[in-house]
Parts: sequence; C-alpha cells; structure tokens
Amino acid sequence: MKRIETLPSEATRPLDALLDHVGPYAAFETLASLLPDAAVFVVDGDRNVVLWSEGAERVLGFSRKEVQGRMCLSGIRCRNCMLGCGLAEHGKIDGYPLEHFRSDGQVVAVRKYAKAFFDEDGAFAGGIEILIPSGPAFDPEPHELGLPDDAEVFHGLVSRDPAMKRAFQTVRNVAETDATVLVRGESGTGKELVARAIHAESHRRDGPFVAVNCAALTPSLIESELFGHKKGAFTGAVSDRPGLFVQANRGMLFLDEVAELPLEVQAKLLRVLEAHVVTPVGANGEIAVDVRIVAATHRALRQEVKRGSFREDLMYRLRVVPIFLPALRERQGDVELLLRRFLEEFNARGPRRVGHVAAEAMRALLDHPWPGNVRELRNVVEYAFAVGRGAELQLAELPPELREADDAEAEPRSPRESAAPSSEAQRIRRALDRAQGRVGEAASLLGMSRPTFWRKRKKYSL
Repeated sequence: MKRIETLPSEATRPLDALLDHVGPYAAFETLASLLPDAAVFVVDGDRNVVLWSEGAERVLGFSRKEVQGRMCLSGIRCRNCMLGCGLAEHGKIDGYPLEHFRSDGQVVAVRKYAKAFFDEDGAFAGGIEILIPSGPAFDPEPHELGLPDDAEVFHGLVSRDPAMKRAFQTVRNVAETDATVLVRGESGTGKELVARAIHAESHRRDGPFVAVNCAALTPSLIESELFGHKKGAFTGAVSDRPGLFVQANRGMLFLDEVAELPLEVQAKLLRVLEAHVVTPVGANGEIAVDVRIVAATHRALRQEVKRGSFREDLMYRLRVVPIFLPALRERQGDVELLLRRFLEEFNARGPRRVGHVAAEAMRALLDHPWPGNVRELRNVVEYAFAVGRGAELQLAELPPELREADDAEAEPRSPRESAAPSSEAQRIRRALDRAQGRVGEAASLLGMSRPTFWRKRKKYSL
C-alpha cells in the first residue's frame, strides 16, 4: 500500500508553524471554501466525518450538524457506498464517476477525487475527499443494484469471500464425478444451494433432484420414506410406495441433517451406498438404484462418532469429498454484498424501493453476529421492507434484536470506561494471544462480532 511521501522536517517547518497558528481545522476549512461548488469532506481512521464543507451541504443536502462526528454513510450515499469506496484499499481515487443520493431523494452525478492517509504500520488513518458535480440533480430511475468486480455469483450463491470461492471451485470439480459429497455448515449458510449446484453442474442435471430433511422425518416412518414400502407392510400402507431413493433414480438425493438419522437406518443407508440397491419395507426383493448422494449436516460427524450416535463406516462413505461453508460472520465483506442482493430482490417485488441504508442501520447490520447466517439476513431485509416506507432503510425498521444491540452499544459509558482506551487495546491483544491470532476465536472471547473486533483492531493498530 502506497503511503503519502513526506518532505524533510526542515522543509515543512514554516507550514507546521502556520498550521499551529491558524489551526488545522481552519486550514482545511479554508481550502474547502475555495471549492464552493464541490463537496469537500475529511474522515478519520474510523470513517467518521471530521470536516463537512458548505459545498457538501449544497451538493448533497445534508447539514454539517447531521453529518459531522458521525459515520461517513450518514451523508455519503452513493449506489456503491454500501460496499465501501475503495479509498483505504487503493490510497487514491482520481475522477471516478459516481451517483450520490441527496437528502431530498434526488440523485446527483459527481466525479470523486480522494487521497488517503496511512500510519506507520500502513493502517488507514483517514482521508480527504472531493466530489465535483458533473450535472444537475435528477429524480432516480428504477435501477438494478450492481455487484463489485470481485463478487462471484454461483447457482444462487453470492460471495466475495476467498473460502466461499474455493468451495465454488470444489463444487465445479466434484460435479464432474459421481463422488459422494458431505456439505458441512451452520444452519442458513446455503448447504442445499450447494447440493443443487453440484446437481446442475453434473451429467445428472437432467435427472431428478430430490431433497429431504432427515431431522423432519418421524422415526416410525423414516425407513418407509427413504426406501419405500409394499402394500400391507404396516398399518396405513394401503398401496405400494416408492421411496426417495427410487424417486431420485438417475439423479441426486440430498440428505440434509444426515446426522439425525437413527443408527438402524444408518446401517441400511450404508448398504445402499455400497451395493446400490434398496429393500422396501415389507418386500422380499431388492431394487437397483443409480443415485448420487450429497449429504449435509451442521454437526461435526467425527464428534458424533465419538459419542456413539453415528457410524464411523458411514461417515467415511459420506465424506468422500467434504465441503465446508463458513458462517456469514466469518465471510469478510459478504454482509454488505448480500444486503445489496436482497435489496435488489425486494425492490423488484415492490411496492417499496430502497436506494440506500441509513448509517445507524448499516452499523447494526455489520455488527450483528448473524447466528442464522444468510437466511437470517434475508429475513431481516424482508422484515424491513414490510414494516418501513421510503427510499432509506432506517434503524427503526430492523428487528428488535438488531436495534437493541445497537442501542446498547450507543449507551454512554462511564468516565472511567471512556478514559481508558488502552485497557480495551490490552484486552484485544490478550484475546489475540489466547486465540493464537485467530480473529474469529478472539472476537468470541470478548463477546464481539468479527466486524466490531476488526474495527477496534484498526482503531488501536493491533
């Protein structure tokens, strides 16, 4: 990352003396006043606005009181702002065209010029940004929310996270074979979408895709559901019924939550995987099946084997190719990306159209740990569309669990807490030492979400 080059101290001494005399804020404000038709603003290392020019008030419509001292998203609301402006990554932006939302809902086209400051360790320390209008403000047209260049869309899955992209490539590779796949990940991470992607990429794509949640099957009927039954095999069996394996013949069977299968059914599943035949309940003969199996679980099967609740031989049969899906809280940049995708989805449904997200709402969304992962995020966006109105998604439109977390963080701290930032830095350093540098584990030790932990690390340059 390129830093701003500095002149020798003797060359800057007269300017340093002038800044000491007039004050750095007055100097920046004077420079901004020389560009009355442009929006000039300065942000600190936490992306909070520390200077907001009169030109910024005119161009963007937000007053200095509304923006200064708050996160830059309070007044900077462009079509790409939710995914970051790129200043910290690139160090300089030179005439990049953007469209910004004004406070009155109109859109103004601008060209953006910006320069970043970095500290001795190369961490982002702040920046100066100038937005020069390239035309009058106009009413926005319905538009599709675009995705950044580093995002990948894969059979309904969207990510810019390297671990997810590796999983996508594994899916492409394994789809060319008939190997059994075990997908592991927390609830809501997209395990069924991965299974469908494997099917869609495989030579079996024209065959059936059959999915079943093993946890939803009743113990008394689970064998009949999977393997079928003959008429009269049990009370209520009034006719022959093909099981899911037969229904998925020449296609794929997706066994979700496979760890919930009873041990006696696990033995019969192992027989199917080894011999490629099923025996319906009440039948004397076997039926040959040509089925690819993709299983999924949120549990660690090795731990289930140790507990005695899962067969070791079946585990090895199922996890020929394991695919792990990281939790949303571990996927850097994906909350913003998926938020944009879901805004696009619900905007298309109407009647409400959301063009931008309020800074407080965005902070709450980024700080939330997302225990329900992508499914929970989608539900939160749907909730906000249902209860709110207007072009801006507000904090008050989020579910209570997100609002309460944000309110708790916003509560004023005691003078003792506020006066001791070094103690927080020490806690973060100790947590990183205990977790041997693993950020997710260190954040959990402190009860923080990964985004909050990441911001605090940057704040204290840890």
